[in-house]
Amino acid sequence: MQGLFFEDLQVGQSAEMTRIVTAADIEAFAAVSGDNNPVHLDEAYAQTTTFQGRIAHGMLSAAYISAVIGTKLPGPGAIYLSQSLKFRRPVRIGAAVVTKVTVEALDERRGHATFATLCQVDGKTVVEGEALIMVPRKAGGSV
Repeated sequence: MQGLFFEDLQVGQSAEMTRIVTAADIEAFAAVSGDNNPVHLDEAYAQTTTFQGRIAHGMLSAAYISAVIGTKLPGPGAIYLSQSLKFRRPVRIGAAVVTKVTVEALDERRGHATFATLCQVDGKTVVEGEALIMVPRKAGGSV
């Protein structure tokens, strides 16, 4: 399975996906990452925080960005080189996180694409940033 090649990309091109955050997602992310912060896992504790309830790990939303890049744009074969992130708002259980990536710039010499990355809930930004991705070329088909 091969995603888009560098030559297929254009500035302004975008892709998105939507995921509903569940308690099971948060618990699985905690298990995989080892981040057992009680603000994510313990409702009683989370009620005592400024969030007044459990919230998802910020990096769970970042993983949704990775999913769009790795499966949709540019898709399979894409390699992450860097990602900046700004966490703007908490994500709660039951939230529909809309994740969008948009091609911002293309570096022909290196075969790198820069993407604006965005996660929103109810039209409000929860995470934003920028990703630098190595994209396979048609000639040779390797990164």
